[in-house]
Amino acid sequence: MSGRFFDDWTIGDRIEHPIRRTVTETDNLLFSTMTHNPQPLHIDAEAAKASEFGQILVNGTFTFSLMVGLSVGETTLGTLVANLGYDELVMPAPVFLGDTLRATSEVTGLRESKSRPGAGLVTFRHEALNQRDEVVCRCLRTALVKKRG
Repeated sequence: MSGRFFDDWTIGDRIEHPIRRTVTETDNLLFSTMTHNPQPLHIDAEAAKASEFGQILVNGTFTFSLMVGLSVGETTLGTLVANLGYDELVMPAPVFLGDTLRATSEVTGLRESKSRPGAGLVTFRHEALNQRDEVVCRCLRTALVKKRG
């Protein structure tokens, strides 16, 4: 299923995204190094073992990016003009290597664009959940989405 146009959304629409992703050590290490994040909790097994978590903690910005990525296919794939902002980002539970994440999305706002007559703003509440159904990340994403025609 590809993304929907602005006209196709209604407030309260909810999607359980079908793609799941198991987070690997390579994912976490590459993302941390590509973004120049030297946090020992993410890249140093011994430092992480000595922390309150007792193991490597997955980089939170990776978790956030994965959550949004898992949502794209059913929300904005092919219909996005631009992502305008992310708000209320929280990470209520940690993600560890080997956790399998899935995402849900709910439309919380719709507004016609004042500057672009061929598009409208859709606000999504995205959530990422682990294999134990714990919410590990949540945010609001405002997307400028094309209208039909």
